[in-house]
Amino acid sequence: MRRLLDIAAALLACALMLLAAPASAEPQHLAAANWLVTTADRYSAPPASIDSGNLPGPWHPLTLPSTLPPGDRRADDIDTTWIRVTVPASAQTSGPLAIYGARVTVEGTIAVYVNGRLAHRAQQQGPLWDSPFTPLWITLDTDTDAAPVREILVRLEHRAPTRVALSSLWFGASDALHSRYYTRLWLQRELPATLNAAFLLVGLFSLAVWLLRRHRYEYLLFFYLAATSFLGHLHYYLSLPVTGGWFAWLTANALFWLVTVLHLFLRKLHGRPLAWLTRVLVGVSAAISVLSMPFVAILPVYPSTSVLVPLVYAVVVVMAATVCIVAAACSWRRSREGLLLAAGLGLCTLLGVPDWLMHNHVASAEGWFTGAYTNAVTFCMFGILMARRYVNAIRGMENSNASLEQRLQKREAELEVIHSQLRDAAQQQTISDERQRLMQDMHDGLGSSLINAIRSVDQTGISAQKISQILKDCLDDLKLTIDSMEPIEADLLMLLGSLRFRLEPRLEGTGITLHWEIRDVPPLPWLEPGSALSILRIIQESIANILRHTPATEIRLSTRHDIEGDGVQVTVSDNGGGFDLAATLQSPGGRGIRNQQRRARSVNGRVDWACDGSGTRFTLWLPLARA
Repeated sequence: MRRLLDIAAALLACALMLLAAPASAEPQHLAAANWLVTTADRYSAPPASIDSGNLPGPWHPLTLPSTLPPGDRRADDIDTTWIRVTVPASAQTSGPLAIYGARVTVEGTIAVYVNGRLAHRAQQQGPLWDSPFTPLWITLDTDTDAAPVREILVRLEHRAPTRVALSSLWFGASDALHSRYYTRLWLQRELPATLNAAFLLVGLFSLAVWLLRRHRYEYLLFFYLAATSFLGHLHYYLSLPVTGGWFAWLTANALFWLVTVLHLFLRKLHGRPLAWLTRVLVGVSAAISVLSMPFVAILPVYPSTSVLVPLVYAVVVVMAATVCIVAAACSWRRSREGLLLAAGLGLCTLLGVPDWLMHNHVASAEGWFTGAYTNAVTFCMFGILMARRYVNAIRGMENSNASLEQRLQKREAELEVIHSQLRDAAQQQTISDERQRLMQDMHDGLGSSLINAIRSVDQTGISAQKISQILKDCLDDLKLTIDSMEPIEADLLMLLGSLRFRLEPRLEGTGITLHWEIRDVPPLPWLEPGSALSILRIIQESIANILRHTPATEIRLSTRHDIEGDGVQVTVSDNGGGFDLAATLQSPGGRGIRNQQRRARSVNGRVDWACDGSGTRFTLWLPLARA
């Protein structure tokens, strides 16, 4: 609570101090003045001091703001217009003093005297170009010994046939006039300059887009639009006094090309060629650009700037109105963007009318150049166009994505159905192929053995041992078919392990010793049930030949990796004395060896026999990869 009381006491003390402080006097509005005109042969620098009472000629009363009539002398003659404003004694105040005026319009130089002493000089000599766009602001010396301000004398030096205009003046404390001056300066110069700079930055971005996409020339048109708009209002950026010449030529002619570029942009939007209007606009803009060049202006028949500028603005207003009406008619029911931009151009045309009236001295010298805000209108119109296109592009992308997603879901459903059908068909085909393979294997193996058994039984004189051997061969073939269907995952050693499991019971009663010398070998990716059965039959046939036709007591089965041949070798050797391979192949009994060769070729392998006096060495070579 104590802290709150302290704060309240401090606020009360501040309020009492503010109430006790003397209020600054209101600035004095000076509207009553007198004027006279003196003549000269050329521009001259203003003197450091002057006595208005010694100026030749009678003084004429004047009420500010006012526009003075032109002189009746030659265009090359120079007139000096003097405007004298008396400051009443009631306007005197303490503190820093200032003089403020909304506008001084003159095609020449500006100088201001206070109590006969030069207080402000806008230009050394020569015509001034940007004076209508810059408010007058003069701060006076704060010398305590200085005499009170009694008289303000404005010296305007200009060509004789031109007009001059001066707004009313305000005199008073600098702090009291600051708000008036800076409000006028911000609205007349700073805000248009900021909008124009933003417009130019967007135009540079558009130029960068066009450099990447050369076929979209509307981006280049937008850059031209921003650049010409910037040049047309260049005088809003320069705070120093600017003379005429090429600067005046650039800013004036940029308005014509601005309207021409707007027409080209509108033509792009509504789609009508309008070649006749394009030729007229380009022709008028080019002709005025040539005729208004500074080196042409020196001709005797060339009008003065005060006459030329209103004429230029009138032509620009007519051109803009024509483009606006034609674009609105062409865009009707064809292009909403074209109608929007045509409406913006119409608004810019209306904003340019007060400028034309100001330059013709029809409007008051304290009026506003509303043409400075045409950039804001154009920027807003194109901002709306860009926003519409951006939103439409996003919507188009979203619709496209939604459509693509629907189509993708539809295709996925169709592919799922097709995949299911293909899966069922593949399964049926696999079953059919496996059935066909089993039937073929049983026909070639088990079926053939059973037929031989039946024929042997039908024959007379066959022994029971012979029949038993045939039936054992049938059983072995059936076991091989079953073993080949076991999952071996491309492992040859696993396949050979199943063969050993079948051989060992059969070899136990024969007195033959089986030596199993198996080494690790690389996997065979192509090993599947059909090829596995062929390998088993090849090795089984080799062992069966040893059991049937040789007196061997040992069988040795080994494997190794053939690095040079990029394959695997399976070797079966015995000590049964060997045989004649060529004679066996030519005899009717060589059918088993020929079957081994055929089955080896079916798996891209090969078989080989090596016989010596001690036994036979059978080799099966299998590739690591099949072609």
